Order: sequence, then C-alpha cells, then structure tokens
Amino acid sequence: MPEIERLTITMPPELAAVVRQAVETGDYASTSEVVRAALRDWKLKRALQIEELAALKADIDKGLADVAAGRVKDFDTDRIIARGRKLLADRSPSA
Repeated sequence: MPEIERLTITMPPELAAVVRQAVETGDYASTSEVVRAALRDWKLKRALQIEELAALKADIDKGLADVAAGRVKDFDTDRIIARGRKLLADRSPSA
C-alpha cells in the first residue's frame, strides 16, 4: 500500500457542505476521496494551463524574433476588417 500523509485543510462552509453532500449521496466513500479527486482534476487542469502558457510564450518569442529580423507588415485596419467580414460571410449558411 502506498504511503499516506495526513493533512488538515480548512475551507468555507459552502465548500465543506458540497464535500459532505458528495459523501452523503454516495458519490464518494469519504471526504478524503472527494479531496483526492478534486486534486487530481486540478493537477490535470494545471498541467494543461502550463502547456498552453508555454505555447503562448513560444508564439510571443517567435513574433518578437520576426520583428527583430524585420519580418513585419504594415498594420492595415481596413484590410483586417475586410478579411474578417469575408471569413464570417464564408461561414454563414446560405439564405
């Protein structure tokens, strides 16, 4: 059996009620099981956030490198708006 460490946690009454209700309805066998499941979900969500942040940082670094190397275009608001309108029109169902 894996080693278990006991922790004491505090939470607002609303969250404590949600945990107790999950046990009372039989969704979980114990409050510890509820907390472990929540922590597993948080761990997965956090890993995804870290991956997304790393990808965003890589995109920013690429963009900054492009600017430094002179690989940029003039900012043309009208062209961007026209392109957006065309993309929206192409997605709209035919009338």
